[in-house]
Amino acid sequence: KNVDNTFFEWAEVDLAATGANRQIEGDVGLSNTAPTNAVRKGGYTQISAKVVEVSSTNQAVNGVANAQTVAKQVAYKLSELKRDMEAMLLSNVAAAVGSSGTARQTAGLPAYLTSNVSRGTGGANGTTSGTGESGHVNAAATDGTLRPITETLLKSVIADCWSSGATPSIVMCGSAQKQKISTFTGNATRFKEAEDSKLNAAIDVYISDFGELQIVPNRHMRVRTVSSVDYTPDVFVLDPNFAEVAYLQTAKQEPLAKTGLSERRLISCEYGLQVTSQKAHGVVADINAS
Repeated sequence: KNVDNTFFEWAEVDLAATGANRQIEGDVGLSNTAPTNAVRKGGYTQISAKVVEVSSTNQAVNGVANAQTVAKQVAYKLSELKRDMEAMLLSNVAAAVGSSGTARQTAGLPAYLTSNVSRGTGGANGTTSGTGESGHVNAAATDGTLRPITETLLKSVIADCWSSGATPSIVMCGSAQKQKISTFTGNATRFKEAEDSKLNAAIDVYISDFGELQIVPNRHMRVRTVSSVDYTPDVFVLDPNFAEVAYLQTAKQEPLAKTGLSERRLISCEYGLQVTSQKAHGVVADINAS
C-alpha cells in the first residue's frame, strides 16, 4: 500500500452487536438506526537506509563470487534492510513524530494489539492518542512476568479472535516457542513412519476449534533480556489480510557523490505499519523458553 504523508490514517469499522430485530408489519413509526461509524486510526512512517561503499580496486578485481562489487553489495544490503524492517515492525514500540535530532518511528505490532490478548502478571496493553482506539499508538504495551506457553493459553486467544469476528490463519513465534508448540498433544497421537525411519516430531499446522492455523517460526521476533537470558516473548495469532506495510517511498537505490577512489550508493525506503483491524489478531505475550 502507498501513502502520501509521513502521518497516514485509515478507518477501522466495527459492526453493531447482534440483537432482536423484529418489526411490526406495516409499522410507520420506525426510529432511525444508529449510524455505523469508523474509528479513525493513524501512524507515522519511518526511514530505513543502508550506504554501500566499494573501492575502485574491489570493483575491478575478480573476487570470490564477486561479492565485493557494487552490484553484489547493493543486493546484500537490500536484504539486510528488509531484515531490519521486519524486526522493527515486530518490536514493541509506540509511534513517534520525531524531531530534528530524533528519527520518526512507526508503532510495532505488539503495541497495536489490545483486544485478543493474554499477558503475564503486570502486563498491560498499549494506548492510543485519541478516544477509545482512535488515533496513533502513543504508548507501547507493558511487559509482564514471563511464563511458559501452554496449549490452553493459545486456544484461549484463538477463541477470543473468533469471538471478535476474526479468522486468523497464522501463529507466529520464536524458535523456542515453535519447539514447545510442537509438544502440544491436542487430540492427536504422534507416530513414527517406519517405512522411512522418520519421527513426526513437529506441529506445522494447528487445527483449532475455529479453523486451521499455520505455525510459522520467525527469527526476527523481538527479544527480552531478563537476568542475562534472552527470550522471544510474543506468540502472535494473525490474519495477514488485516496488516500491511504502508510505503511513502518504496525501496530504492541512489548514487552518492564519489569519495576519492570509492563509489557509494544509498539504499533507503520510508514506510509504516498499518494494522487495519487490531481485533483481527491476537497475542500470547510474556512467554519464556520453558
